[in-house]
Amino acid sequence: MANPVETIDFSKIVNQTISNASLIYSTNPKIASLCVFSLAFFVYYYKQVVKKPRFICNNRKFKEFLLQNCRQIIEKPVWVTFWAYGTHAQTILANVIRSRLQKLHYRREIIKMPDGGETALDWYESSNQDKAENSPIVILMPGLTGDSNTEYITSLVPIAESCGLKTCVMINRGRGGLQLKTPRLYCASNCEDAEFVLNHLKNNHPDSKLIAVGISLGGIVLGRYLALSGDKAVVDAAMLISVCYDFFAGCQSLETNRLNLALNKHLSRSLKTILNDQRPVLELNKKLDYEAIQRCKTLREFDEEFTCKMWNYDTVEDYYRDASLKDRLQLIKRPVLCLNAEDDMFQPIDSLPIEEFEKSPNLALLLTSRGGHIGGATGVCFLEPSNFFIERLVKEYLNSLKDLENIKESIG
Repeated sequence: MANPVETIDFSKIVNQTISNASLIYSTNPKIASLCVFSLAFFVYYYKQVVKKPRFICNNRKFKEFLLQNCRQIIEKPVWVTFWAYGTHAQTILANVIRSRLQKLHYRREIIKMPDGGETALDWYESSNQDKAENSPIVILMPGLTGDSNTEYITSLVPIAESCGLKTCVMINRGRGGLQLKTPRLYCASNCEDAEFVLNHLKNNHPDSKLIAVGISLGGIVLGRYLALSGDKAVVDAAMLISVCYDFFAGCQSLETNRLNLALNKHLSRSLKTILNDQRPVLELNKKLDYEAIQRCKTLREFDEEFTCKMWNYDTVEDYYRDASLKDRLQLIKRPVLCLNAEDDMFQPIDSLPIEEFEKSPNLALLLTSRGGHIGGATGVCFLEPSNFFIERLVKEYLNSLKDLENIKESIG
């Protein structure tokens, strides 16, 4: 006769567990409380923070291509650094860790603009070594106050170079040591400089595939260029990282709480510093009131006093409407991988144009639940930026593109 199945007395186990917990608490209440708190935090972290990215792509070939080459990143949960998973902690942590990287050495190529101004391309000095003349080129376009030695650029440049691509960084007028030649800077609603630089690259390297990666403001300008150029864009493929698609929502978000407002004021001070460095030339523009500009405390005030007058907008609302990529995404005719975090203070999730991504035949959106603005710090071992989510995705994406003979036919 078979032995009867032993039944488990759950009530006995629960009572014993409670009894053991009570004994631990009575002997050492601090350790017991710490254990309970740690367990509760882990449950919250695992349930609310560790999530797979949301992946949106309407183009079957592009979607299959990304899943085939970036599946380990797209379909796996993101283990955001557990002790710094908030939006501001992620943004600051990633900035601090990347800033510890060594400064890179570049070969600068000055580009004369049609109006007499100057931009530049900083070529990573090792990017031409052991590479064929027709090797693919990747151009990185930094954010609002960035240049070729901004922390996220110094993290991404060696990654792009390790993929076998010639790597360069676009330097905006007045940045990275460039002195203005004309009383004009740059802004989110103008992509003339980007278009000229990209055409310059294509004309000088006609046999090389051209891949562009825009971060924050650089992504906004790149997205605008792609939308306005359509089928005439010289870029074969692109990537947009931490882009604000709706300026009205982004500006409102940066004014909503103390931490956001502190970041807002920091960026405003940084912009005023840039203007002060270039003031002798900018003062040739008689529309500008430098006393009023120096009183600006937020980005909105700065845009009202400087950007609108520099670029001939009647109101800041006119500028924000023109600068927003929202309602323009379907005009893009090149395959573009976009990466945003749901908690990015520059682009609130409730105003992210999800429906446009769902309808676009050329865009793919990867949306992480956490990551902040250009953050993406992951794991406990946070001292290696190459393990951050952004860096890993850029590496996989560039690696997969470089071997395609014809990007448009393969995934377009």
